[in-house]
Amino acid sequence: MLSVNLGPLALPIGMAVLLAAGLAAAGAGHLAGRRCKVGIVDTLSEMLLAGVVVARIVFVILWFDTYRDAPWSMLDIRDGGFTIWAGSLAALAVALWRGVRQPALRRPLAVGLATGAVVWAALSGALRLTEKPQLPAVALTTLAGAPTDLATLAGGKPLVVNLWASWCPPCRREMPVLAAAQQRETGVSFVFVNQGEDAATVRRYLDAGRLGLANMLLDPGGELARAAGSGALPTTLFYDARGRLVGTHLGELSAASLSSKLKQLSETR
Repeated sequence: MLSVNLGPLALPIGMAVLLAAGLAAAGAGHLAGRRCKVGIVDTLSEMLLAGVVVARIVFVILWFDTYRDAPWSMLDIRDGGFTIWAGSLAALAVALWRGVRQPALRRPLAVGLATGAVVWAALSGALRLTEKPQLPAVALTTLAGAPTDLATLAGGKPLVVNLWASWCPPCRREMPVLAAAQQRETGVSFVFVNQGEDAATVRRYLDAGRLGLANMLLDPGGELARAAGSGALPTTLFYDARGRLVGTHLGELSAASLSSKLKQLSETR
């Protein structure tokens, strides 16, 4: 499962797990600090804010050359570009600073963070048990109507699979980034699997955008999205040369976020 649907909103599963852990931490911290009337919600909020800001800043620094030509895109956190270890250290620093300054906060904060960590680990472990890490064996067709599958198109190379539709604005915005990567990264196979549209609609979109994309496939029934556990478009899946799922991205990819994913993919070879 890659996402959960909350009405019309598709929430990445990692964010949903983090939200659940945060609520558990807030509840446990409230109970632990109730006697001395100390709450930890403000501290948790500060930890989250510091973590997000620092994780984004470090990511932008690491991939600054990619952001250089479009500096305003540094502020667009929808591309999912965050350096998790940096954000985690920043959040921990806030917790330690608060604990030093407010001794009464130490026990509730420790209880809350421990509870949140346990909930996060339990949910993450449960999700890993339900993962399908191998290439889905879903029947797809080319624009010419010929049957094919992902394993055939991978050709023994790492594989990037993009699930998209022409009516999806973020899908359209990220397509030039993926097209450029397909031309540049010859050691990786890129496959574009349209969800729910016919060949004529896809051809019109490709012709209008002058996108010279190879490996454009049709999935009229959205079988691949269901097999991957994704309820959101665009979704991009990253498989190593042995067909193991090593990364996912829900939402629009920027050049920097795609480059970071491809770097991770190259490290699995």
